[in-house]
Amino acid sequence: MSATLPTVSREVRLTSAPEGLPTRDHFTLVGTPLPEPGAGQVLVRNRHFLVFPGLRTLIGGEVDGVPLPALRPGDTLFGPAVGEVVAAPAGSALRVGDVVSHLRGWREYALVPAAECAPLDGTLPDPVAYLSQGSTAYGALTRLAEVRAGDVVFVTGAAGAVGSLAGPIARLLGAGRVIGSTGSPWKAERLVSELGYDAVVLRGAGSVADQLAEAAPDGIDVLVDTVTGEQLVAALGAARQGARFALVGALSGQMSARRAGGSAPVEIDAFRVVVKGVSLRGYSGADHPDVEQEWTGRFGAWLRSGAIGFPHTRIAGMDRAPQALEELIGGRHFGAVVVEL
Repeated sequence: MSATLPTVSREVRLTSAPEGLPTRDHFTLVGTPLPEPGAGQVLVRNRHFLVFPGLRTLIGGEVDGVPLPALRPGDTLFGPAVGEVVAAPAGSALRVGDVVSHLRGWREYALVPAAECAPLDGTLPDPVAYLSQGSTAYGALTRLAEVRAGDVVFVTGAAGAVGSLAGPIARLLGAGRVIGSTGSPWKAERLVSELGYDAVVLRGAGSVADQLAEAAPDGIDVLVDTVTGEQLVAALGAARQGARFALVGALSGQMSARRAGGSAPVEIDAFRVVVKGVSLRGYSGADHPDVEQEWTGRFGAWLRSGAIGFPHTRIAGMDRAPQALEELIGGRHFGAVVVEL
């Protein structure tokens, strides 16, 4: 291993299982000896990693049906990251200097099986954009909801990592009117002024159903739902005949202090689903393996043309990562939340 590399790498570990929502006090920053890559492995210096809401579920331990393991006290957190290969054994397909993405974020240096690294080919102009969760929004809008020209689209949690891209994507796919929801007036203003949303439903500023009815007096054709709860109920009340609903998240339950992150019960009017012919489906990227490559190609072209951006907040430094997760859970940031090392 190169003598220019440090001997210690820092990582964030869960120290105790929270009762309710995790805070920065449930995590600690630990120094560990820098590992040496063996056969089939590479050592990656992480440059950026994503702070994502799913960590709340993994920490809560309710992972039935979730394709990721639960996090227990003593475990190092993980998640999408991009970085540079700094050490690789002889014969490795990856070389020192290659920029890759992988799932071992939350540490300065990651020992990663080479097979679990995806080399970044420059399709996206900024490597950080590979941490975008736009493939979820794109997949929901093209595979489940199938946006058509002139559609009225409602995006819940529109200021989050998925929602902040769902609205602009819907517009590029032909939507005629795009409505978002958020819980903060300053986020509502940015959704309109920066991301081109036509109207915003503001949680806590009166009935969601009444606001949606005012924003979409003739109803909605498409829902991209990251929240569920009362917003799903309101969307169903506004549904046009044959409306297509794509559920991509359940933050109303996932971020509830009264739950463990793996459930989001909601009572809906099944009669209206029937008489309006509403399709209501959950989106999982694993069910649509072709979406990621298609999305990356379109995202790169849209980014280079200026047709779209990557809304995100950068948090500087590993030591601020636990606070960044607490702030994400509290709804403090706009777009994706990325820790920059």
